[in-house]
Amino acid sequence: MKNRRLAIIFAVVLVDMLSFSIVLPLLPYLAESIGATATQIGLLTAMYPLAQVFAAPLLGRLSDKVGRKPVLVLSILGTAGGFVVLALARFLPILFVSRFIDGITGGNISVAQAYIADVTDPKDRGKALGLIGAAFGLGFILGPITGGLLSGYSYALPAWVGAGLAVLNAVAVTLFLPESLSTDDRARLAARERRHAFDPRSLLDALGHKRVGPLLWIRLATGLSFSIFETSFALWALAALGLTSQTNGLVLGYVGVLSVFVQAFLIGKLTARFSDDQLLLSSLGIAGTALLLWGFVPNLPLLLVLMPALSVGLSVTNTITTSALSKAVHHDEVGGVLGMQTSIQSFTRVPAPVLAGLLIDKVSVWSPGLLAGLLTLAMVPFAYTALCVRPGASGCAEDAEVAPAAVTKEEADA
Repeated sequence: MKNRRLAIIFAVVLVDMLSFSIVLPLLPYLAESIGATATQIGLLTAMYPLAQVFAAPLLGRLSDKVGRKPVLVLSILGTAGGFVVLALARFLPILFVSRFIDGITGGNISVAQAYIADVTDPKDRGKALGLIGAAFGLGFILGPITGGLLSGYSYALPAWVGAGLAVLNAVAVTLFLPESLSTDDRARLAARERRHAFDPRSLLDALGHKRVGPLLWIRLATGLSFSIFETSFALWALAALGLTSQTNGLVLGYVGVLSVFVQAFLIGKLTARFSDDQLLLSSLGIAGTALLLWGFVPNLPLLLVLMPALSVGLSVTNTITTSALSKAVHHDEVGGVLGMQTSIQSFTRVPAPVLAGLLIDKVSVWSPGLLAGLLTLAMVPFAYTALCVRPGASGCAEDAEVAPAAVTKEEADA
């Protein structure tokens, strides 16, 4: 039963990611075709994560109260609606509306992560969460390539295909995915005091916690550095290497293949041998070094050589941070804390494209890589101090135990 549920979640995230990535590489071209400037394209790119900042914790906490399955269905249907608006857009404001709709409902990654946390043991969670990363990678293989081929007919066609895939995804969840929260779980959560989804007090409590706090600060820093890479790669590839949109799509597909390999085959072996903290320290170092080198890559062959290290660093860091957070809170709070993580990560994607564009325009094509690399490398000593050597830390020799009052004071009062 567990393997069946994980397989369905994998398919859900894969189709969700495919429906998203099928238009992602084409969005700048679509916006430019209706007269958008470079600055407006940057703002358009930022609209989706800006909406997610507020929506992701709402979806996460809502799934704690009403169940994972109905929230997944609702959010996927919202994605379908966003794609329909995108396909019909003929004016720039409509494009902004489409990205806002998709962003509001697109924070369901935290719900999928919470579902996996519901049905797995802590010792198996890192491997299971790697399935989501593998689905992301596979979606990035198929999405950009499919979107590029379909765009030869019309820029709107990939959006229609994305909408259709999202609808099929919602039907599959409705028919085949069992709810992971029991009736007793939902009743207990419903009886608790209702709190606002984006509660500054809860965020401050979490940031001040001895284990959850450092992990969220790491997510904030790496979210910004990784988002600089993700959101500026197409612009960097054009400015630094002169790549065409077709070549850019093939490079993204190559990155997707690497990510699938790391998530599907490497994560499980690593988590079986090393603790979360040990893996986090190593992956931060690898990711930071690779990002630093990326900024100075002079040609396509060297970029392709660098990508495996970059994929390992980014994929392991993202997966292990999520795994460690899910183990640091009570079961009832997993959806909320993962929604908080998604909100933080979405927040970093708001300034990232604007910052990267300004750096390329005003400083140099290598400056985004330099900033992203140094910011990530700075997290290595921070993580070591906060997670390994500070009094009460696990020492990085083994995974930390769940902290009873990890995020909320309500748990202590119960």
